[in-house]
Amino acid sequence: MSFTSLSQYTAAYLVARFPMALDPEPAGGGINPTPNAPGQLTTLVNKLLGLIAWAGTAAGVAGVLITGTMMAISVKRGESSEHMSRLGLVLGGCILVAVAGPLANFFLGGAGTTEGQPQ
Repeated sequence: MSFTSLSQYTAAYLVARFPMALDPEPAGGGINPTPNAPGQLTTLVNKLLGLIAWAGTAAGVAGVLITGTMMAISVKRGESSEHMSRLGLVLGGCILVAVAGPLANFFLGGAGTTEGQPQ
């Protein structure tokens, strides 16, 4: 059995076995969870993501400083060609860290925001 047929079989089994998962409002008072995360979990995840973003920014600044120092030392020695590619990689990483949050917000459509919801 190939992976594709196994995954198709599993998907068909789950759809047939759990039809209420596809029904947004099941009849008879079935399970209908709210799509919002608990407030404490949201706060913890936001703190963790903020810490990761701060660490990524600090690593980017450190990378630019280290690469610039290495370039200055290499220019004095007369061998500075390879450091431009390193600088490009570091700056690419800085750009990736800077746009990660807005890019995720764009693709998720603000799914994590709690504006206009009662607290």
